Amino acid sequence: MSSFLNLSPAIDIDAIDRQILTLLQQDARMSITDIAEAVHLSATPCARRIKRLEEAGVITGYHTLVDPQKLGYSLAIFIAVSMDRHTAERFAEFEAKIQSFDEVVSCSIVTGRTEDYLLKVVVRDMAHYEEFLLHRLNRLEGVSQVHTSFELREVFNRGIIR
Repeated sequence: MSSFLNLSPAIDIDAIDRQILTLLQQDARMSITDIAEAVHLSATPCARRIKRLEEAGVITGYHTLVDPQKLGYSLAIFIAVSMDRHTAERFAEFEAKIQSFDEVVSCSIVTGRTEDYLLKVVVRDMAHYEEFLLHRLNRLEGVSQVHTSFELREVFNRGIIR
C-alpha cells in the first residue's frame, strides 16, 4: 500500500469512548481508575475500551507536550515547499529525509496551493533558521521552491475529540 494513503476504516465509537479519548488528550497520565470513575465504569471495562482504541489505531501513542520556547526554540515557521517532479519516488525521498530534521515538527502534503508540502518548523533564532533553510532544506533533492510564513502566536492546538 502506498505511504501516501491511509485507507484504514473508521471504527464506531460511542459517547463513553469519546469521553475516554477527551480525558486522555487532556492528561495521558491519568490512571485507569480515575478515567473509569469519570466515565462511570469500573476499571476493567474501561481498560478494555482503551485497549480496543489502541488496537484499532484510534489511540496512536502517548506523548509529552513541551513548550518549545522554554527549550530555547523561540521561532515557529510554516514553510510551503514545492517539488520539481511529482513522482512517488521523489515524494518518498523527500518525506524520508525531512523526518531526519529535528526542527521539523510536522509535515503534510497539501492541495489548493501551488506548493506540495506544508512544514511546521521550530528554531532558536533567525541564524538557526538561515542555517536550516540554506544548508539543509534547500539542498534536498527535488526542492524547487520554498515560501516562509512566521507564526506570530499559536492561538490553540487541540485534539480532535472534545
